[in-house]
Amino acid sequence: MAQLRIALAQVNPTVGDLGGNAGLVVEWSRRARDAGAHLVAFPEMALTGYPVEDLALRSSFVEASRDALERLARRLADEGLGDLPVVVGYLDRRTVALVRPGQPAGAPLDGAAWLHGGEVLVRSAKHHLPNYGVFDEYRIFVRGDTLPVVRVGGVDVATVVCEDLWQDGGPVSVTATAGAGLLLALNASPYERAKQDVRADLCGRRAREAGCALAYVNMVGGQDELVFDGDSVVVGADGALLARGPQFVEHLLVSDLELPAAGPASGPGREPVAAPDGTTITVERHVLSAEPVPAAPLRPQEFAPRLDDLGEVYGALVTGTRDYVRKNGFRSVILGLSGGIDSALVTTIACDAIGPENVHVVMLPSRYSSEHSVTDAEELVKRQGVHSRIIPIRGMVDAFEAEVGLHGVASENLQARIRANIWMGLSNEYGHLVLTGGNKSELATGYSTLYGDSAGGFAPIKDLVKTMVWDLARWRNEQVGSDLPFLHPFEGAPIPEAIIVKEPSAELRPDQRDSDSLPPYDVLDPLLADYVERDMGRERLVAAGHDPDLVDRVIRLTDLAEYKRRQYPPGPKVTPKNFGRDRRLPITNRWRENP
Repeated sequence: MAQLRIALAQVNPTVGDLGGNAGLVVEWSRRARDAGAHLVAFPEMALTGYPVEDLALRSSFVEASRDALERLARRLADEGLGDLPVVVGYLDRRTVALVRPGQPAGAPLDGAAWLHGGEVLVRSAKHHLPNYGVFDEYRIFVRGDTLPVVRVGGVDVATVVCEDLWQDGGPVSVTATAGAGLLLALNASPYERAKQDVRADLCGRRAREAGCALAYVNMVGGQDELVFDGDSVVVGADGALLARGPQFVEHLLVSDLELPAAGPASGPGREPVAAPDGTTITVERHVLSAEPVPAAPLRPQEFAPRLDDLGEVYGALVTGTRDYVRKNGFRSVILGLSGGIDSALVTTIACDAIGPENVHVVMLPSRYSSEHSVTDAEELVKRQGVHSRIIPIRGMVDAFEAEVGLHGVASENLQARIRANIWMGLSNEYGHLVLTGGNKSELATGYSTLYGDSAGGFAPIKDLVKTMVWDLARWRNEQVGSDLPFLHPFEGAPIPEAIIVKEPSAELRPDQRDSDSLPPYDVLDPLLADYVERDMGRERLVAAGHDPDLVDRVIRLTDLAEYKRRQYPPGPKVTPKNFGRDRRLPITNRWRENP
């Protein structure tokens, strides 16, 4: 057996920031060197950020990525890190003599590179290209067909990229044949609820199939709708978990491994191997250091504690909101604070993400606002220390109605749109990003006002059904004194109990309640999950136990609201299917589940 100390750098790159991302690689490579690592690995597309979407089809960006990789290799050497093997994801391209129909322009590759001694020594690319959920990689990439096996400290290390683990066949399936002692997987695997256990099981199964230990490094941070949770792991050849990194924070996971020593050293070589899925994978062998590293006491393995289910969801919302604000150049946010549960939770998430000193709320009471809504909002402001102001809108509504005769729903929507005009105006005046407070139950059923409460730049809770909004509010109040890194240290419960227990209402007409228009949320939300996230049709929904009349009603509401959702701001994805990249239905659509 041979020893190898590996470092997995779960970092937070920004799409398109090639210089800044290269700086991250240098900084965390130095930390790995200082920790005595013999090898450091970074996530998929760490140099470019991920996902790059159609930037991959822009030849100037592809060439900039390739140039940045070469410069990064030289910079690592110039800063005294040239002897440390650095494995990093980047955007590459395949040289093609003929452009074929259906092939992405320029033949971009989701690449992985080994940097050493000031040079790019090894290049490979993702073989399996996901084309489901949020992924469109058949559209923008061509697939790689190599499995690099690099000898480091007398151990043969194979490299694959993200989806290569999730699908059978391809490079992983020939790892055992290649005789690798360690399988290194670079990943940008987005968070969604309950994915962690699936991911851990997958890593264990692939390690057993490959017959070697597996090191899985994952990205962390937010990118538009997607949130990456880190949670990097190392598993043994038997699939047992050896080490685990934390969730939702940048971190260097250092792990000492005892691995099979490679066979007799040989020079670089290429060997085509038939994979079980019918493809041919070329095993490319390289030697960086054939001699085993000197034996030393093994450091204890790190096991970062797992968050509970609600903690994971909340961490994803804070991470997604923080990075959308920060990476898009905003310093502060603004939102309407109504005294209801949705705006209360959004305010709290914003405080945890960027600090209360950067959060501005506006209370906009109308003639129908209850006194306790204003006092509840003021109590939340006091507890959280955000900036606040009160702007009554009754006079504005009266002025509109005096000029334009609006009644009923049109009058209700007018109030929501006047409020939106105010916070959008304050956004323009002071440079705040407007946060929108709608939840998934409202978005699904169309219970929102277009250009009113749906207006804004980012929607932190758009992928939460209403019952989850209440659950997270209670969870957050229970975390006072917690040392979780993504929580602001409030002295007491940040959300007043009166807000959590009150019956929800839009307060756009006298004595209005959500229950006037919608079924109880504990009945509605499971039905929405089955229809939206599991794509059940009418008959399956009824067979699952949902009331047939309610099924017909909810399907109709959801289908008719597609035009509203298409115009809604982005927000963090936390469920298996969000309203956004995951679910793409035509607006003009006469198909009905219940004709």
